[in-house]
Amino acid sequence: MRHSDAHQSLTDKVTEQIRSRLINGEFVPGQRLSEAALTQVLDVSRNTLREAFRILTKEGLLTHLPNCGVSVAVPTMASIIDIYRVRRIIECQALAQAYPRHPARQRIRQAVEEALRCRAQQDWQGVGTANMAFHKAIVELADSERLNDMFSHLLVELRLVFGLLQDPEFLHAPYAEMNEQILLQTEAGEFRQAADALNDYLVQSERIVLAGYARRLGGNAH
Repeated sequence: MRHSDAHQSLTDKVTEQIRSRLINGEFVPGQRLSEAALTQVLDVSRNTLREAFRILTKEGLLTHLPNCGVSVAVPTMASIIDIYRVRRIIECQALAQAYPRHPARQRIRQAVEEALRCRAQQDWQGVGTANMAFHKAIVELADSERLNDMFSHLLVELRLVFGLLQDPEFLHAPYAEMNEQILLQTEAGEFRQAADALNDYLVQSERIVLAGYARRLGGNAH
């Protein structure tokens, strides 16, 4: 392997590690990321970390300001509306047109069971992570690597939105049972009904998130 290829592979790995931490809610919107700390934690050079930062900044997940360093991006109301618009198009179509015995169904079930387990332990951050896995598995029903990659990036942006609102129980608790109901419809082969339920669910989620975002903006104005 050429040196440039090895460097690119390491950069991709580091980029994915940071992206995963964003999905898991380990970094929150507006948080400044320390180069010194992350080079130690990830065991990489500053050059490799800066290249990963550059990629994630281009994706809109991080922001870089002169003399201020790199911070986690803060979502806007327009970006929230767009995220949910894309979600309804992708997820509902993937579910409506799914193959009856698609292997992603098992991943949907695993995500639901994990969310219910975390809810019983009042691990709301864990419920949120399982919820991400649930929606990711729904998109996998479409059998499109392009959609899978695109949706993975969308989920990171979505987790930033949830992190901004800072109330994981309020955001995630109601959806564990809704996810279970959609799972049961999917396993029964009722894909159109499941897609309709998912569309209603996403509309409700968007309203709750936008209301929470507006309250947060109002609170910061005082």
